[in-house]
Amino acid sequence: MFETILDEEERGQVGIGTLIVFIAMVLVAAIAAGVLINTAGFLQTQAEATGEESTAQVSDRLQVVSQSGNVTDEGGVRVVDELNITVAQAPGADNIDLSETTIELIGTQGQETFQLDGSESSIDIYTGDPADVVLTDASDRADVGIDLNAGGSGVYGYLEGGDRLSLTFTTPSGATTTAELRVPTTLTNEQTSVRL
Repeated sequence: MFETILDEEERGQVGIGTLIVFIAMVLVAAIAAGVLINTAGFLQTQAEATGEESTAQVSDRLQVVSQSGNVTDEGGVRVVDELNITVAQAPGADNIDLSETTIELIGTQGQETFQLDGSESSIDIYTGDPADVVLTDASDRADVGIDLNAGGSGVYGYLEGGDRLSLTFTTPSGATTTAELRVPTTLTNEQTSVRL
């Protein structure tokens, strides 16, 4: 049943073969573990980045505090020629750079999209340096002025009594806020501004 190995050299060769196989298995296991650790680290980094971007897209948005319009006489008809929208950070939002925020106007006269740092709009921030148009705190407020007849070319066109307009603000992170504006059906000569 048991064989007796009388030759001492044969006994050593069997042990070395087993040792080589064992070392090869350890090396293969170490390489596989390294690949798995690198892959897990890459996936973790990618998941964190995706989570941060998704959170920013949901929470880094603007909140519309008030909305009004400047009333003027245009060819004997009372119209709204400028919009004044006061905005703030939504709860839980990080810093929002208004100069990189875009706005989309949709109404009966069509659709217009532009960035808030252009000639069609102005930004007046109430706190801090007026040249700095970044909302950094929940108490910060900024007045966004939109000239509907920018330089006579008309970024959108005048709003008359009864008109409706949808505004959509899109922050640099991709979060959107929509506000619906409704012009009162009657604009009187005494009015210089109107709540929308």
